[in-house]
Amino acid sequence: MAKQTSFFRSISRLYPHVRPIIPRLVLGLISALLASLVALAIPQVLRVLINESLKPGGAMAAVWTAAVVILILGIAEAVLVALRRQFVINPATTVETRMRVSLYGHLQNLTVSFHDRWGSGQLLSRAMTDLNFLRRWMAFGAIMLVVTTLTVVIGIVVMFSMSWQLALIFMAAAVPIMAYGFRFRTRFSKVARQSQDQAGDLATTVEESVHGIRVLKAFGRSREALESFNEQAEELRQTEIAKAKHQATFTLVVTLLPELALGAGLVVGVMLCASGQLSIGALVAFFATAAVIAMPVEFSGMLLAMALTAKSAIDRHFEVMDSVNTITSPPAPRKPSLLLGALRFDSATFAYEDAPDKPILQDINLDVLPGETMALVGITGSGKSAMIQLVPRLYDVTAGSITIDGVDLREFDVDELRRVVGVAFEDTTLFSNSVRDNVLLGAQERTEEALDEALDVAQAHFAYSLPEGVDTLIGEEGLSLSGGQRQRIALARAIAARPRVLVLDDPLSALDVHTEELVETRLRAVLKDTTTLIVAHRPSTVALADRVALLEGGRIAAVGTHTELLAHNPHYRYVIASLDQEPRDLDTELSELEEAADAEEITR
Repeated sequence: MAKQTSFFRSISRLYPHVRPIIPRLVLGLISALLASLVALAIPQVLRVLINESLKPGGAMAAVWTAAVVILILGIAEAVLVALRRQFVINPATTVETRMRVSLYGHLQNLTVSFHDRWGSGQLLSRAMTDLNFLRRWMAFGAIMLVVTTLTVVIGIVVMFSMSWQLALIFMAAAVPIMAYGFRFRTRFSKVARQSQDQAGDLATTVEESVHGIRVLKAFGRSREALESFNEQAEELRQTEIAKAKHQATFTLVVTLLPELALGAGLVVGVMLCASGQLSIGALVAFFATAAVIAMPVEFSGMLLAMALTAKSAIDRHFEVMDSVNTITSPPAPRKPSLLLGALRFDSATFAYEDAPDKPILQDINLDVLPGETMALVGITGSGKSAMIQLVPRLYDVTAGSITIDGVDLREFDVDELRRVVGVAFEDTTLFSNSVRDNVLLGAQERTEEALDEALDVAQAHFAYSLPEGVDTLIGEEGLSLSGGQRQRIALARAIAARPRVLVLDDPLSALDVHTEELVETRLRAVLKDTTTLIVAHRPSTVALADRVALLEGGRIAAVGTHTELLAHNPHYRYVIASLDQEPRDLDTELSELEEAADAEEITR
């Protein structure tokens, strides 16, 4: 449940962002206010015209003079409105961009556990939709809300100066409007926040469906996905309708009551004119002034709705910005004078934040020597993937420690640690960019030699035969490539970084045994001094390691060579027997399923 805050407390959080543009916003506010005052001046010109010039014996020249004055006032109003836009549009877009960049930077720094909890669509809607709305509110809604309020107040003062009796009738309509306004604010705030959250969930669903389109099509679940999406879209539609109903009702109240008051005021005004207590010019000017402030009053419903929606957008934005990054660099980072790459787990224990009493890993003690290749094996759920994610500090241990050359990982500068430790995961993530940029993402030397060597070691020579070679754009998440090709590009990326410690989460699962052996051989030659910790899901991978660590129930059950463990450890023999004998390319399997589904559809 989101923490509820007052409107002004939420809005005040924008101050550090808008402080540099306050002078421009003030100029925009002054321009808008002057435009409203000019509009209020026109009825006074009409009052003078009627009372002084449109009476028997009045001069025709006065009519022309009044017309010219009104024309000048109209032009001045238009110029002031244009100036208001000029003053605020550019600064508001600057604030929007800076807040968006700040949010993106904060997302990059936040821990993996944060991203585990948040849907990507929710973050996307905050970065795009919410900030876009805030920009429009800063440039228009906030200024016009202030100007509208001041215009109504000044207009009522002017109306009192002309006829206190008619002004009191008009003010009588303000009491129920104010009372309903408090009720509207409470109800609309809740439904506005609900709408924004539902839009974020809907965006998450779209993103997941697009990324998983091959799976949906292959298993014939497109219709079910559409039905689920339709339900979510319908919920959002109902929420938007509820928003519109609340706003329409408020608009009805703020439009109807002043009109009723003006109707009653017209009757009383005619009676006052007949009794000589009010001049005809004053009566005309009163109703002309009422007409000028009627539009702001009617407009107040939309402006108030914009303000409340802006409050929700601010709250949603700072929900993310207030999230604390718990994996940070120490004030005085340490680094060994000579990095050898000795990796040690010392009673390391790890549990996820949402289940601190259920540790995934317990009392892990393991030494990986410099330049050694250590394989991690275990049944599904034994904690292999969690263990290797601790090395680059994607997560932090909850007890114990992990060291490189005797220095605790938490004493390294985070950026320096992630230059020392290279990673490649089974679930490869590539970016919508060229092969070159993907491979050299973490490389300190972005040279052709580094690129060629990394591709050669990863046996990713196919990259040169792509339409534009290594400059070929591989599309979103690299889905234009097969699973094996993506894995080799991801492995090349880890190699190009030239790490002292290389962490591999079964990155060769989609390769055939022969290609895997070539990759391992080249890895040993090029990264002979690199310490490697690799999660193995195939006996062939295990056999290529110097030593093997067996995980069982989140603990290290045994450490030794493949031959030693095979001879003396029954559980190890069971794990090895259960490992995949052949590589699995899930993309190929899905493509075959998809083709079969299409063929079946055609035969029908």
